[in-house]
Amino acid sequence: MSRSAIELSRRDAKRRDTEDRISDRAQRLVEQHGLDGFPMEDLAAAADVSRRTLFNYFPSKLDAVLGNVPEIPEDVRAEFVRGGPHGVLVEDLASLGHAILDRQDVHRDQVRRLQHILTTNPRLLIAVHGRFEEICTDIVGLVVRRDPAIGDLRARLLVRLLVTVFDSVMAAYVDGDDRPLADQFDEHLAAARALLS
Repeated sequence: MSRSAIELSRRDAKRRDTEDRISDRAQRLVEQHGLDGFPMEDLAAAADVSRRTLFNYFPSKLDAVLGNVPEIPEDVRAEFVRGGPHGVLVEDLASLGHAILDRQDVHRDQVRRLQHILTTNPRLLIAVHGRFEEICTDIVGLVVRRDPAIGDLRARLLVRLLVTVFDSVMAAYVDGDDRPLADQFDEHLAAARALLS
């Protein structure tokens, strides 16, 4: 790996650490005071960043609480549309799931806290639903680009089934399953496929 690639990797890791710290502090503040119970200045102080830095990472309090939308790397997206990496649609969708999970630093307490604040703050729940629709629409678009014959309806149904598998994995994780999330995802997906076959 070249020196510039190492530097980029370090910068990316530092940026993600800062994003995670800001989101964690935002969620804690919401849990203690409610979404409208603290100003952005308090969040900046709690996250140990300047107000300007805070807004460089997140344009609003709501975005800080929810964190950034998970991204699928461009090379992974391109490989999926070309028909890979396995050549089987469901397996390749699982690979997209892995790409998202691999970029997330998930902690059980943080997932529990987020679940709690979502159920007690309707605006956050609405925002999460909007993000969910945005991510689903993006992945549906990739499926249809890969195989136009599948159509929008079946692509959307398939993506929603995979989201259900992901929800099942997160519930198992919160309940104490410490195995890597990608391994759990594969196991739950295999169980779903067996049930539907």
